[in-house]
Amino acid sequence: MNGKTLLFCGLAAATALLTGCVPRSTGPTEVGVRTVKLSLFKQKGVEDRVYAPGGTYFFVPFLSDWHTFDTRLNTLEMSGADARGARRSNDDLLFKTVDGNDISLDIVVSWKINPDMAPRILQEVATNMDELNENVIRTVTRSKPRDVFGELQTEDFYLAERRSEKAEAVKAELNKILEPMGVVVERVGTSDYRFNPEYQKAIEDRKVAQQRVEKAKSTTRATEQEYLAKMEEAKGDVAKMKAEADGLFEQAKIKADAAFKQEEKRAEATRAEGQAEAAGIRKMNEALAGSGGEAVVKLAIAEALQGKRILPVPMGGGFDVRSTDVNGFLQMYGLGALGGAAKAPAKAAGR
Repeated sequence: MNGKTLLFCGLAAATALLTGCVPRSTGPTEVGVRTVKLSLFKQKGVEDRVYAPGGTYFFVPFLSDWHTFDTRLNTLEMSGADARGARRSNDDLLFKTVDGNDISLDIVVSWKINPDMAPRILQEVATNMDELNENVIRTVTRSKPRDVFGELQTEDFYLAERRSEKAEAVKAELNKILEPMGVVVERVGTSDYRFNPEYQKAIEDRKVAQQRVEKAKSTTRATEQEYLAKMEEAKGDVAKMKAEADGLFEQAKIKADAAFKQEEKRAEATRAEGQAEAAGIRKMNEALAGSGGEAVVKLAIAEALQGKRILPVPMGGGFDVRSTDVNGFLQMYGLGALGGAAKAPAKAAGR
């Protein structure tokens, strides 16, 4: 503490002693409310002023009262467990579900005061935090949640999202009641729930049976999926085989079409060649049938006989070429055998 602070505190204390005033303080998270008991200058009653946190104020002790309220977040837990909650046993909420089953529910409520409404809290609701928590918060939160959570079916409590939905609904209902009193509920949560033991056992047995059914369904679905996968694989194999067969067919078709086109072209060429040859023969026939045809024939015969030796063969006296011994015939004429016939002229040519 520095010198200025000490000096200020000393002056404040001296002033208080001289005037008969005493200091009143607020903590770091507290607000203060003054009640005027007697004054010539102020109206009696709760002063409509909020004294800020962390301050020191001086009042005449017999003329004023002083109250503080904590602005921090407070938690009220009501539980059936011995080691938890504001009260150590049997503090959970007991009610019936909408379908008529008994249930006990542990609940946690987080709340705080509205600092601006501290004078109203003091005047109309409570004089301190303990009184506010016990007489107001606890009373309201043990009543309204029963109604809201009681709207659930028994099995809805097994679903966290359904409990959360109702917890939000409880929070909204509590704020409708408490906000006019200067209290704001920040959160409502559930920590545990319990049914009648016999009913709890029946529910657990049912859940086990449902789990078995779901497991069987899951196994069935897995088998179906495996079968479908194999069927799709078989379809893929068939499609692949069909595609390969189609490919081979298309290749064979292309080859056959190419061969057909090639043979067709060859046929066309042969036909064109035959047509050209026929046209040439036709032209030749036309030429031979004309006036110069005989000369052309004679010329062709002459060209064919050019350089060839012509041997006259007698045809009279019953000579028959079909039965004539040509070799003997040639020997008779002194020309030798047929094999030497080719040599004799050559020698004659050499002479």
